[in-house]
Amino acid sequence: MPIIRFENVTKSYDRTAPVIDKLNFSIEQGEFLTLIGPSGCGKTTLLKMINGLLKPDIGSIYINNKEISEWNIVELRRNIGYVIQQVGLFPHLTIAENISYVLDIKKVARHIQRERGCELIKLVGLDEKYLDQYPTELSGGQKQRVGVARALAADPEIILMDEPFGAVDEITRKNLQDELFKISSALNKTIVFVTHDIEEAFKLGSRIALLNKGKIVQDGTKEEMIFFPKDKFVEEFFGCKNFAAFLTTTKIMELMKVPVQNELIAYIPGEIPVIGHDSSIMEGIRVMFDHGVDKICVLKGDRAVGEFYFSNINKYYIEGLDLLEGKYNL
Repeated sequence: MPIIRFENVTKSYDRTAPVIDKLNFSIEQGEFLTLIGPSGCGKTTLLKMINGLLKPDIGSIYINNKEISEWNIVELRRNIGYVIQQVGLFPHLTIAENISYVLDIKKVARHIQRERGCELIKLVGLDEKYLDQYPTELSGGQKQRVGVARALAADPEIILMDEPFGAVDEITRKNLQDELFKISSALNKTIVFVTHDIEEAFKLGSRIALLNKGKIVQDGTKEEMIFFPKDKFVEEFFGCKNFAAFLTTTKIMELMKVPVQNELIAYIPGEIPVIGHDSSIMEGIRVMFDHGVDKICVLKGDRAVGEFYFSNINKYYIEGLDLLEGKYNL
């Protein structure tokens, strides 16, 4: 049963063309959905309707199989985590008080609030010492981490994120993406994440949805979006960035050649270049170019677990065609 469901939803502003147009769409429990598309395509409007901040003109939205109009809207919002680009921390409250704000409204005991704050500040990669500081004492990246912690405080099933990392520098952004990916894998939350960044969408999303003019033009895995664009718009939207993003966000362990059972890879330190199993394909290609070789050894810790060749990329693509042949009636 989907946790979020749109049925024939349309939303317009000031009688203009629909921002969301006859949308039928569902999101499953535990799914990490990234929404991407040009400016004005309806991504943020879609998030606000899930949170009850906007009402559809036509159609119905269901949360846990219950139409939004049947929910106590305040209670619904308290049970949905929301993270935005501007973070929105309260400057007069400490970090601990910001994280536990919803818990305080729910009249959760103070010692439990503190325990939850300690747990979450560590979960997002910050030290407990920050709990007694104020937002003005934190960097932009640290504030974003606190924003994620606050969204998780009441243990919501659903977390909505509207370009949460758009205002931080590139290194901080990648660190935040890595942290969020770990959190989502560990907690199995349903996350709906709006971004303009193709690489970010591919890196984080278990499913990607491309919007245009209020409609979902195509949704699926990054492989489906790259190799099977449904129309010219999808193909042109991703352009040449799509394959580069695929190489950057796909782990080399997904493409490496794994030895058959009981066969050990002959790995002699220093003889051929090596790379970690959770490195990206792009990192593997760089290592191969740097050393002028066509093969590298893949390590997990200090143990050889596979080998990677350029030909693995083509093999992966061909196998992908076979797997998706039925779905796309090729």
